[in-house]
Amino acid sequence: MSEHNIVSVSGGKDSTALLLLAIERQPDNLRAVFADTGNEHELTYGYVGYLERVTGISIQWVEANFARQIAKKREFVATKWGEHGIAQEVIDRALEALVPTGNPFLDLCIWKGRFPSARAAFCSEELKRNPIYAQVHKPILDAGNDVVSWQGVRKDESLRRSLLSETEIKTVHDNGAELWNNRPLLNWTAEDCFAMHRRHGIKYNPLYKQGMGRVGCMPCIHSRKNELLEIGKRYPKVIDRIRRWEDAVKQASKYGQSTFFACDKMPGPHQKDTSLPMPGIDRVIEWSKTGNGGMQFDMWRSLDDLPACSSIYGLCE
Repeated sequence: MSEHNIVSVSGGKDSTALLLLAIERQPDNLRAVFADTGNEHELTYGYVGYLERVTGISIQWVEANFARQIAKKREFVATKWGEHGIAQEVIDRALEALVPTGNPFLDLCIWKGRFPSARAAFCSEELKRNPIYAQVHKPILDAGNDVVSWQGVRKDESLRRSLLSETEIKTVHDNGAELWNNRPLLNWTAEDCFAMHRRHGIKYNPLYKQGMGRVGCMPCIHSRKNELLEIGKRYPKVIDRIRRWEDAVKQASKYGQSTFFACDKMPGPHQKDTSLPMPGIDRVIEWSKTGNGGMQFDMWRSLDDLPACSSIYGLCE
């Protein structure tokens, strides 16, 4: 029996610092894994490749596949929706839409008939944890070896993460092999993570100098207003893609509506009156151009010109 240390890499500041820390500690059988959600920016894909080159650590790419789940959903829609009073035209529309696209994020949402949200954040589990376990951890455990899963989470990110422990045993395989979670960055700050980059001479993900607070997914369902403003101005093709995805998921939805962001992303009467349509990506981007309160446009926020560097972490200095 041997121990395998697997570092989860996303292309963000925390996971990059985690990888560098693991290299410093030199544990046995060290390698990394990147879960491609299908909703990443091209700069992040390039950055993951850069990390592999400059660190010399092999980074395995994995991605989820929801073809089986979509096929099962098609069968359920075809045989059961009618029994629940769903109109045939709605059933036909959903059946036409329930076809795998090959993009993990979009296929997940087509299967679910909705996008993830803060209250139903199934994206991380389905797009990252599950495929990493199935394609990387499980084969090692099946062979009778232990796995230490290195995770770059910090306590100051959320209440839930503040309750996590640095080390815990996750599962024990039938053959006695153990899967451990290792979270050595729990008490670190964002600046600690950037300092680790500088110590090793590693560049930051370029998106951090373009106003992004997070770089996992583009956009992320948790993207802040200022991040959305930057995305809308810098990357209109991203907005075009989300608009297409919203339409695709609507077609697969029982209710014929689904938006990338939940109703609480921006203020408005839709929050109190559920009969009103939720704001789609275009309305959310327009809202990102408003001032405090979100009721009127801010002339300065609406200007198209952006500085070459715009970092919330002070990385432009």
